[in-house]
Amino acid sequence: MALTLYVDTARWRDHHHQVREQFPGIVPVCKGNGYGFGHERLAEEAIRFGSDILAVGTTYEAARIKDWFSGDLLVLTPFRRGEEPVPLPDRVIRSVSSVDGVHGLVGARVVIEVMSSMKRHGVSEEDLPKLHAAIEDVRLEGFAIHLPLDRTDGTDAVEEVIAWMDRLRAHRLPLHTMFVSHLKSSELARLQQQFPQTRFRARIGTRLWLGDEEATEYRGAVLDVTQVSKGDRFGYRQQKAAGDGYLVVVAGGTFARRGPGVAEGPARGDAPRQGRRPRGSRDGQPEPLALRLGGQAALVRRAPAHAGVDPLRPRRRPCAPGRRRTGRPSAAHHHAVRPGRRALSRSSRT
Repeated sequence: MALTLYVDTARWRDHHHQVREQFPGIVPVCKGNGYGFGHERLAEEAIRFGSDILAVGTTYEAARIKDWFSGDLLVLTPFRRGEEPVPLPDRVIRSVSSVDGVHGLVGARVVIEVMSSMKRHGVSEEDLPKLHAAIEDVRLEGFAIHLPLDRTDGTDAVEEVIAWMDRLRAHRLPLHTMFVSHLKSSELARLQQQFPQTRFRARIGTRLWLGDEEATEYRGAVLDVTQVSKGDRFGYRQQKAAGDGYLVVVAGGTFARRGPGVAEGPARGDAPRQGRRPRGSRDGQPEPLALRLGGQAALVRRAPAHAGVDPLRPRRRPCAPGRRRTGRPSAAHHHAVRPGRRALSRSSRT
């Protein structure tokens, strides 16, 4: 009854190589459940392609992954006074998003996040005069800016970074390294050309690990199929179907598919049998619209791009030639992959 992710390892690693070629000095990101592959597996891959640093989401993740990765670990969640202390080695770098945070990490290695147009967290331009004294008590590894994915107002991501570079330079703050997120390779090249004395390092997770949809696929037992019409409500949260189609119940959860029929699934009342999601759409119909674990469906386009699930111990089954099975998701959790994504999650090795 397992819902299992299969990986075409050679193709997957070839994609890693392509991304690394496009983004020199890349900082691989391994946060959450490791984009469905697990921390240990992604740490192994980062070591394999020679990364000197790995970004993680929290101090707890850093504590867990430190025994698998011997390079620097960059914690993306900013330091906050009063947070629960977690014993970490000196090779861990903390992100800070305030002057007070810098003062709270005397002697530590830090990356200072600046406030971007995301308005999430970061130091403001008004904070910059106060940073001079503050950074004397820490080991500054660089500054960072986390940019939005979409720019509906037509603004330029590169110009936003340049504006911050000019502010930092005007306040005579060190600009040896700038960590960036959500830039195209061409945009990164523009920045590197304009600021040759600064090393720009792109923090990349989704594009690196999940960027090639054809490198991964999942398989599971189809338990049931129910026909639905546009507007029908379904699932624990009674969401509406976006169009006519079928609600397919698979081991570990459900996903909805537009269009006529699901050849891989039995009709209601049939015994469960092994099914697999097709690589391409059938009858000219789109790929599955929804997938959610825990017996509850949700529109994939509303699911977080980085989401996954925590696994139970994987059930071993014969693996398809050229693919590596990566585990079994827990039915107790419920998140999905990006629109059109062909793979779901894993977090333990086999």
